[in-house]
Amino acid sequence: MLSTGMSSIEQIEAAVAILGTDRLLLAHATSTYPCPKEELNLRMITTLANRFDCPIGYSGHEVGLATTVAAVALGASFIERHVTLDRAMWGSDQAASIEPQGLKKLVKDIRNVESALGDGRKQVYPSEVAAASRLRLKNTLDGK
Repeated sequence: MLSTGMSSIEQIEAAVAILGTDRLLLAHATSTYPCPKEELNLRMITTLANRFDCPIGYSGHEVGLATTVAAVALGASFIERHVTLDRAMWGSDQAASIEPQGLKKLVKDIRNVESALGDGRKQVYPSEVAAASRLRLKNTLDGK
């Protein structure tokens, strides 16, 4: 796994050229602990995916879980987060780490988002049929 933290796009390209992409996992990261949300630049996940032929993930160092879940929605195929037993412990990255219960919530939220993303094909779901019949009939009777 190659983290892109503290690297320019030119440095990332040079490292990928040396390593190749056959067995490479490339992780977008901003290496600040904790990282301010406005410096996460999650759209870089898409940029890397368009540029390199390997799995692109996200190495998060922010406080909270929502932006890590957003990374999955943007296409991150793997996630790396620091885990700690207690965020109040001494250490330079404790504030950017998640506790075990946070890790469980993160996995649950990621699985929910993966399910909600769907397959990108428009369809009428069975759960919509009754409402569509009722509303379309009503609209027809109202002259709409």
